[in-house]
Amino acid sequence: MATGPEQSLPGSTLGQGLIELLLSKASDCEDLIAFLRTVLPEIQASLPCKALAVVQSTPPDWVVLAYEGVASKHVPTSLAAEALDRETLVTEEQWAATPLASNYALLIQSPLNEEEILRFRSAFDEAVEIILQRQRRIRRIRRLEKILEITHAWGQTNCTETLLQAMAEAATKLLGADRASIFLWDKPNKTLVARPALGVEDEALRIPDSTGLVGQVIRDVEPRRVGGGMDADQIGRDVDQETGYHTETLLCVPLVSPTGKCLGAFEVLNKRDGRFTDEDEQGLVELAVHAAVALENTQQLEELVSKHQLLVEEAAEGIQLIGESPAIEAVRSTTSRIADTDLAILILGENGTGKEVVARSIHYLSSRRDQPFIAVNCAALSESLLESELFGHEKGAFTDAHQAHMGKFELASGGTLFLDEIGDMSLNGQAKLLRVLEDKTVVRVGGTTPIHTEVRILAATNQDLSAMVRSKKFREDLFFRLNVVSLELPPLRERGDDTLILAGFFLKSFCTNMGRQTPRFSSAAKRRLVGHRWPGNVRELRNLMERLAYLTSEDCIEADDLSFINTGVDPNDQQLDTNSTLSEASREFQARYIRQMIDSTRGNMSKAAKRLGLHRSNLYRKMRQLEMSGGEEEDDEAGEQ
Repeated sequence: MATGPEQSLPGSTLGQGLIELLLSKASDCEDLIAFLRTVLPEIQASLPCKALAVVQSTPPDWVVLAYEGVASKHVPTSLAAEALDRETLVTEEQWAATPLASNYALLIQSPLNEEEILRFRSAFDEAVEIILQRQRRIRRIRRLEKILEITHAWGQTNCTETLLQAMAEAATKLLGADRASIFLWDKPNKTLVARPALGVEDEALRIPDSTGLVGQVIRDVEPRRVGGGMDADQIGRDVDQETGYHTETLLCVPLVSPTGKCLGAFEVLNKRDGRFTDEDEQGLVELAVHAAVALENTQQLEELVSKHQLLVEEAAEGIQLIGESPAIEAVRSTTSRIADTDLAILILGENGTGKEVVARSIHYLSSRRDQPFIAVNCAALSESLLESELFGHEKGAFTDAHQAHMGKFELASGGTLFLDEIGDMSLNGQAKLLRVLEDKTVVRVGGTTPIHTEVRILAATNQDLSAMVRSKKFREDLFFRLNVVSLELPPLRERGDDTLILAGFFLKSFCTNMGRQTPRFSSAAKRRLVGHRWPGNVRELRNLMERLAYLTSEDCIEADDLSFINTGVDPNDQQLDTNSTLSEASREFQARYIRQMIDSTRGNMSKAAKRLGLHRSNLYRKMRQLEMSGGEEEDDEAGEQ
């Protein structure tokens, strides 16, 4: 390969000019093949060489990218392979081969000596590397843009199955692969679940977490790629047999959450044009980072939705209209018919009859059950606070408004707003409420922006709103707006045996929470429960059962135990049950009178008997006849002293 002095490159103007030409053209070019096809003829014309070519290694094959002065089939690619393997200049007959960057090689047929070829190769390699770096930057920018586009779509998905399918499709398009799967790691069961796994009946493939390349990736938390002449023996053929799919090239990277938890692995199979490259691996790693975040967020969202649904179902089960009386059956029937409508409902009834229970029942029977139920006690809000609580306020709207505050209408949007004790709302508050109900928009205190709100209104009161309308204490237009449908709840004293059903329900509930056996009621206790007027209605009964659950320890609750009832009404003024027979009413009156006499003598049975005009033994006998506790005759000498 001797050269004459006239052909020498070092220090020559011709050689320096060629180097400047290469670098100049490289700085303006974005396509390597176009660059090579432009400069190779100029190089051949400028240098004493018969032929030259640039080849790329794509194991197990070689690709001739550009050539000049020789046919493609005559390019000695085996010499290029040797140069890349040895990473140095090699020669054979009239050809010399030298490695370039990134698995490229330059082949030149020339009389130039080794020093001249290496000098030219250095400049040529620099030019090629400039173009390759620019191409890598462009591909990376486009890949990142594509990943951002893909992951933005993922953010709109709230179903794990749909998300996994979208991830697999995105990976195949991004990397030019034939198929992709996401392996989710079921760590407690040491299992990998692949979805989607095409070719499997339910598109789910379950394998042990120690299986093949995927198992290695999860164990080492490192990417792996095989096939295409590189470690093809590591491809798990057992999986191929199960799926009926033949894997030639494979790239797999770990799915790692932002907290460092390994969720599984992301795998793509069979690149359509050759084997997976370093850039492919980097692209899948970047895609997997976003995939792990999207997957974890979607799984957490699904878990929250599932828990919310469970809580809604538990809350719905806890709202029960207990009782079998005709009056409560009528309420239950009407509630079920009107629940899934948007009608405004006015619930009427005395304090403690269960108006909020009915309101919640309507909410949970409706299609709004998954949305909020917000209850507002209008009687507890002063006129100055009412507007802020219902409609919200902006920061700085008044002295203590340190930050913006959402009102109840905004909080209940999509759900139900229960306005309890609506009859206690001021006329000014009624006017503002009516405007919101008609416009379905609220404006926060101190604000100007209308806020649309879609809320179902349920209202309740223990007052006679019709009479209040006549006396100008309640707006007539608001009354008609709220009173599209009215439900009147009966007082407990009119519900007959519902009292005993409710008493048993409440007592069992409290005793279960305490972990104690539920006591039974004696016949006398049952009569006293049914005969009581219950001015506090169901609320009073519930409170009584709670006290009995905590303050009694016997297996049977006697009538005397019901003395815990404290309604502020003199027992002598209490009316007898009008549903009782004359005999039953007489027994009840006698028992009540005897108990009052014993209490007035502080338990001195002799004094009580004397005041009743009875002998002490006759008093005990009478108490036993009336099934009163304490009817056993005892020595009460201490009491008489």
